[in-house]
Amino acid sequence: MILYIAEKPSLGRAIADVLPKPLKKGEGFIRAANGDCVSWCVGHLLEQAEPDAYSPEYKSWKFEHLPIVPDVWKMKPKYKMRGQIAVLRGLVKEATQLVNAGDPDREGQLLVDEIIAHLGVKGAKLQQAKRLLISDLNPQAVTRALGQLRSNREFIPLSTSALARSRADWLYGMNMTRAYTIQGRKVGYQGVLSVGRVQTPLLGLVVRRDEEINDFVSKPFYEVVAHLTTDAQQAFTAKWQPSEACEPYMDEDGRVLSKGLAQNVVGRITGKNGTVEKVTAQDKKLNAPLPYNLSSLQIDAAKRFGMSAKTVLDTCQSLYERHKLITYPRSDSRYLPAEQHAMAPSVIATVNKGAAELTQGIDAPNAKLKSKAWNDKKVDAHHAIIPTEKVANLASLSPAEKQIYLQVARQYLMQFYPAYLYKETVVEIVIAGGLFKTKAKQENAIGWKQLLKQAQSNANNGANSVEKGDDEELATIPPLTQGQSLLCQRGELLEKQTQPPKHFTDATLLGAMTGINRYVTDPEIRKILKDTDGLGTEATRAGIIELLFKRSFLVRQGKTIIATDVGKGLINSLPLSATTPDMTALWENTLDSMSRKETQYQAFMQPLISKLDELITQAGSVLPTALQGVKSPTPFKKKSYARKSTKTASTAKKAVNKPRTTKSKA
Repeated sequence: MILYIAEKPSLGRAIADVLPKPLKKGEGFIRAANGDCVSWCVGHLLEQAEPDAYSPEYKSWKFEHLPIVPDVWKMKPKYKMRGQIAVLRGLVKEATQLVNAGDPDREGQLLVDEIIAHLGVKGAKLQQAKRLLISDLNPQAVTRALGQLRSNREFIPLSTSALARSRADWLYGMNMTRAYTIQGRKVGYQGVLSVGRVQTPLLGLVVRRDEEINDFVSKPFYEVVAHLTTDAQQAFTAKWQPSEACEPYMDEDGRVLSKGLAQNVVGRITGKNGTVEKVTAQDKKLNAPLPYNLSSLQIDAAKRFGMSAKTVLDTCQSLYERHKLITYPRSDSRYLPAEQHAMAPSVIATVNKGAAELTQGIDAPNAKLKSKAWNDKKVDAHHAIIPTEKVANLASLSPAEKQIYLQVARQYLMQFYPAYLYKETVVEIVIAGGLFKTKAKQENAIGWKQLLKQAQSNANNGANSVEKGDDEELATIPPLTQGQSLLCQRGELLEKQTQPPKHFTDATLLGAMTGINRYVTDPEIRKILKDTDGLGTEATRAGIIELLFKRSFLVRQGKTIIATDVGKGLINSLPLSATTPDMTALWENTLDSMSRKETQYQAFMQPLISKLDELITQAGSVLPTALQGVKSPTPFKKKSYARKSTKTASTAKKAVNKPRTTKSKA
């Protein structure tokens, strides 16, 4: 008997639907006519044991116990999940073949692996276990996936990295939260000071941004614009480019701070002739953006519809599980397997049938085109989020579901349009010895941007909301040639004010998490990190942001996100290394390399434990005075220290048997 263990009942039902009929439903499983069974986890069946499971004395929060580092890690069944574990125990004993059918990501891999390990599967049954990767719950897609089973052993590194992530979150969150909560009570703060490996550096970004805005002092700066005409009375403008001689009157961003200097330039150029010094024209091409992963979809939806990251994720889950209109949403990939290009005509036809408004009045998508999105080297367990082959009934969707489905479908259709082609012209003009520049852009072929213009048209007609400014306004200048004489009718002085940075929004905070290397302060660490490195995972980022709101560290004011007094007090009480992304970003980089078999488990855990020792010692040496007088938003609850991941990591059998960390001494 083959036993398929799915991550959740909805996936289990999708698998059972393509197995031989008739199906017999049992308590916690479905049996096919050929005897094969499908069962499932209900989210996580197991969870990390609390500290007092290692020693009763840890039930009390005392600084002298820290850091707590288990010699042998313990997982315990969730109380409400004992019945499903019993069902799986019986089915696993009966099975001759196990198939891990967790969601196609590292946490989905681990969620099933941990229960296989917990049930004591060994020997040939463990070695011969298979992996089923399903990104689309429609029957034809599930049937295809069943024909492409892989060895579950291939994914041990993925499990190991998730195991390390889970243990790191437990170690760091539990120990640091206890340490600072205990210290906080010494200065009169009565709440839990939750500290997390990912949440705290993220909070630090917001606190520092808020402080930068609060401390910002605006100052005036000046620009000069030349209003020019040709002999044929064609008018356009060009902007002054200050020379090196002007540097003493400029700030570090190249802005002129001296009004007198700018006024002098205005006086010198008004009524004077100028000469076209240089004309540079370049033909440029812009390929379609890649299909969405979860973060890029969340960012676009936040910009265009004002949706929170959690709303986007919840909406995606509904479109995936309930409506079966999009593929697996918790993906961090923006690429597609090459073989899937053969499905393009069918998917395009499906989208056109269900969402004709996307291509109404524009060129039809060309299924023969193959963008750079199809790349087997960048796809493993999961691929980009795309529409399925199921026709959408937009009228049956909620407004949010419709918006997200159309976003995903539009982004997919973009892959079947040619590149956007344009000519960029840069003109340099000399007037009275000063250099002026202007730039123009001329469209040659609109290509995939037709879809954006159509979306804007639909928005104007009330069909769909799309952010204004999807396409930049095109500047125009008359035809100009090198050496051509021009007349500067007048110079214009523009007085402007420097602006503070903007508060974070859902979109920009998610952007910071996915491109965290931009916020890393250590230049050496920044060199190590790639553009794709980020804080958290696709599955957890929305939850981490929401957790900071739930714990009253952040609040929303309209679309902006700001830190509360508690959030500011916590960040200003912690050591800098705990509040900046440098250390965590390096850990995330190591976890990612672990999943690619490039780093070993201990190479991640041992440095983390050493750093934890240092941080606990540091916590004990100072009091968090920044929290004096700050009122706790919630009563003291000792068990609220740990970040509850949407998918608590555990282990494959091989990962369980790895050498254990030993308790470090502070």
